[in-house]
Amino acid sequence: MRSVNYGKDILAGPRRRKVPEIPAEPGLVVEDPASGFCGAVLRVEKDTVVLEDRHGKQRLFPMRPAAFLFEGRPATLVPVRGAAQAKPTRSASGSVRVEGLRARTARGSRIWVEGQHDAELVERIWGHDLRVEGVVVEPLHGVDDLPGLLAEFAPERGRRVGVLVDHLVPGSKESRLVEGIDDPHVLITGHPFVDIWEAVKPQALGIAGWPRVPRGTDWKQGVCAELGWGESADGWRRVLSSVSNFRDVEAPLLTAVERLIDFVSEDG
Repeated sequence: MRSVNYGKDILAGPRRRKVPEIPAEPGLVVEDPASGFCGAVLRVEKDTVVLEDRHGKQRLFPMRPAAFLFEGRPATLVPVRGAAQAKPTRSASGSVRVEGLRARTARGSRIWVEGQHDAELVERIWGHDLRVEGVVVEPLHGVDDLPGLLAEFAPERGRRVGVLVDHLVPGSKESRLVEGIDDPHVLITGHPFVDIWEAVKPQALGIAGWPRVPRGTDWKQGVCAELGWGESADGWRRVLSSVSNFRDVEAPLLTAVERLIDFVSEDG
């Protein structure tokens, strides 16, 4: 009598998915889930790996099975025999550049900026860092309805919001608009300049200084008229093209953006 083939053992438990082994090539971005430290492989030392984050901070981790996350999934790092160690280079923000970067899956957290020009300048300097951290920058086109936008977004753990505000000085309209927003999952910071243009150093543009625009005159139009830059769109192209790295912008903007990236990245 022929036996009936019932296929796989129905009493056997589900097979565990095999954790992939990934060569620890210099520049590979991985995360230690226990500490949340995310960095690029710098070198392998026996059974350990040295990771370096975007700030240049280095940490040593044991290369245990399934000890890391690669693109959000468990992975085992294995040494690469005879591989030359990459020398770290710097991105436009001054952070450690990750060569051959594949952007990390976007986090639930966001950085909001006032307008498209702000977003483009942040991308020009911090674009590499943002892709390493999986952070999306979104323009708000003004902060007049910031409380309502935050209520709609509903920040929480893993869905933080960092907000970059222009002209955030005591007594300004912008500072009054953000007063009273008190949420542990929201960080509002900014710079003292009237517009993001003014955060670019004059010497980067080859001008002696930013013109004083009379009160009541649109600031960008007044600047373009004074400097002979044509329309605002022409002026912005000139401003943006003059920026190559963090040295071309003022320190308050650098500090504000770095704080926001750290804030939305530390809570994955």
